[in-house]
Order: sequence, then structure tokens, then C-alpha cells
Amino acid sequence: MKKKKVGNRAYEWLWLFACIVSAALLIHILLADEKTKAEPAAKVEVEQKEEKKEVENPAVRVLIRTQGFQNEVHSSLSLRAQKGLVVKYGDKTEEIAGGQEFIIKPDDTRFSKGKVTVQGKDGDKITILSMERGYGNPSYRGQFDLYATAEGIAVVNQLPLEQYLYGVVPSEMPASYELEALKCQAVCARSYAYCQIQNMSYPEYEANIDDSTSYQVYNNSAEQERANQAVDETCGQKLTYKGKVVNAYYYSTSCGNTTDMDAWGGKNDSNAYLAGVDVSDGKEDYEKDLPWYRWSASVPEQTMSNLISLNTKKDIGNLKNIEVTKRGAGDIALEIVATGDKGSVTVKTENKIRRALAGDYTVQKQDGSTKSCGSLLPSAFFTVKKEGGAYKIEGGGYGHGIGMSQNGANEMAKSGKTYQDILGLFYQDVRLE
Repeated sequence: MKKKKVGNRAYEWLWLFACIVSAALLIHILLADEKTKAEPAAKVEVEQKEEKKEVENPAVRVLIRTQGFQNEVHSSLSLRAQKGLVVKYGDKTEEIAGGQEFIIKPDDTRFSKGKVTVQGKDGDKITILSMERGYGNPSYRGQFDLYATAEGIAVVNQLPLEQYLYGVVPSEMPASYELEALKCQAVCARSYAYCQIQNMSYPEYEANIDDSTSYQVYNNSAEQERANQAVDETCGQKLTYKGKVVNAYYYSTSCGNTTDMDAWGGKNDSNAYLAGVDVSDGKEDYEKDLPWYRWSASVPEQTMSNLISLNTKKDIGNLKNIEVTKRGAGDIALEIVATGDKGSVTVKTENKIRRALAGDYTVQKQDGSTKSCGSLLPSAFFTVKKEGGAYKIEGGGYGHGIGMSQNGANEMAKSGKTYQDILGLFYQDVRLE
């Protein structure tokens, strides 16, 4: 009995000690929590002390082509800015009142001093009244440098790269697309433009690029808030491979695969980031339900015969057979041979193949809608065989197939992928810097 009593008292002391320790720990935790609540700005303060890096934002000089992007020079030019214009030539400066139209022609005496520079007052946008783009009379940030030539006036728009992207992103991708897809477009467009501004494509006007599909479409659509947001939220970010900014090529729609630079006959170690990849989640292709994912065309034998002779500039006579003799990554056609009763012609690289087989015939998309083929086959991901008196072409995707599929990026964004995820699929072993 005595031992049992002593044992119970020991247990009571141990229990009391445990209660005291537990209470002390609880008080410590509560005090720490209150201290945290009382000092909510600690993390913010650290972030505020971090130095903000200066973003590289070089100037880009864009040759503004004429109506429909048809020509390099304008027969005359009509400009206006709501706040007014400042016109400089030689050592002279003129001011044009706000809302007033300024018309200039190639034989204008102002050009005797060399180029004429036009700016909007207080940084106002300049509207070109003498031509239209997809949204009407286009307005431009930055300044215009005008050059008189024997054929007309060359117009070069100079502005910061980031502002240039405000006009590229909505012109190359619908602003209604997912924000993460628009961010992809902004990064790709910035990377591509950065590579282009290292050179002068139009040295006679000191212009790096023009505003057409030959480079990137610029200001064919008006600026949009979502597109500007995508540019701002990726400000300065470019894709690099082995320490160099890359040409981040992109196109409309994939067939479920992309291809590499063999499609253009230029695959090497420096562009290995452009590899053939599956545009899928491992189970299904992201773009499987889109109209251009699959397409087909049936072209009468004589029509195809005439088109090949016309497009390749070689008379092969009556067409007897078309064969894809070489394929590349993603199963793209790299070489075709068309044989007629007068000989044969071999066509290499995706662009030349698409041009050789193109013409004024109907292409049907998988949703049943149709479109004229025009000057280029929708893509070089296709098969071709003779059926009766016609050639049946069945293909998939729309565009060259190298780099990022814009619609693929949008479908990936819909599935919850971030722009970093998306870019990491389409461009292999690159860094976002």
C-alpha cells in the first residue's frame, strides 16, 4: 500500500510539470503569433529594399508599308495628331495644330534638307490618314522619319521595343486568347524582334524590319488592354539558348507535332532548341478539336499538273504521279517528286513544297468549313495520292510548323499551363531571361 501511494504522488508531480511546460509553450506560440500580426510589413520591407533591375528597351525602326502591305513607299502621306505635330527638317522646326491634317509629297521642299522627322506633341500618337489597316486609320507611338525617293515616301516608325510589342501582340494573336498564351506571344515576339534589330533589313532607310508577315505583323490591330498587360507582365523577358537570344519562330496551328529546322534546310547546333515535339498532354493532342487540326483537298489531275508547272517554272507535261520522297521530324514533307510525261521536278523544303502544290482550289477543314488554298498549302504535314481523276491531299495544321503553335499555346493555357510551361514545350533547353 505504501509503495502504491508514493508512486501515485510521483505521477501527480510529473503530470503537473507537463502541464506547466505545455502552458509555457502555448504562451510562447501565442506571443510569437501576435508579434507576427503586429509586424505585417516585414516581408514587404525586404522586397522594397531589393533593387529594381533596369530593363533593356532598345529602339526599333520599322518600315511602314502601304495599304495592304503592298509596297515599301507611299505616293503621298497625310498625318494627324490630336495634340498636334512637330515637324523637323534640317535646322528648322514647324508645329502643326492639334487635329490639323499634315500632307506631304515626295517633291516637298522640306526634303531638300534630307529626311523629315515628325513627332506627336507631348508624345501623342500619330495617325496616318492616307491608308488603312485592319482597324481603320492606324495610329503609332514614337516618331516618323520620312525619306523621299523617286517612287514615293518611305515611312520609318522609330519607338522603344516594349511599345512596339503593344502593336505586334494583338496583330499576331487575338487579344481574346488566354493571358498565359498572350504572354507566350509577347516573349516570342520580343525575342524575335531583338534578334532582328541587330541588323538593318532596309539600310537605305536605317530600318531594322517592316510591319508585314515578312517579319512580324505590326499595328494591323489596335492596341488591346489584355495584350498590353501580357507585354508589361513579361517586360524584358527573352528566350535564350546557350547564352544567346533566339529567333522564337511561331505559327498558327499544329497537327499535333512540330518540326525542326530541317524543314527550311538549315538545321545546326545553334538552332537545336527548335526540335520536333508532340503538342499533347500525353493522351490527346491539345488542338484536336480545332478546324485546322485536319484538312483535305481534292484537286483535278489537269489542274494539279498546270499548277506544278506554273509554280516550279518547269513544264513536266501531263502529271502522272506525286510522291513524298523525304520526311522530317513530325512527319513533315521535306522533299517531293512530281513526274509527268515530259519529265519530273524535285521540290525541297516546306515553303517551296507548299507553294508548288498550291493554287485556286478549295481546302476543307475538319469542321466542314472551306477556304481557298491560295498561294500556299496550309502546311507541309500531308499525304498525297491519286484517286480517279484527282489528287487527294490530306494534311494537318496551318503554318510552317517550326517553334510555337499559337493555337496550341492557347489550348495549353486553357488547361492551366503557365507561359513558362508552354514555352518550355515548344522551345527545348532554352532559358527565360
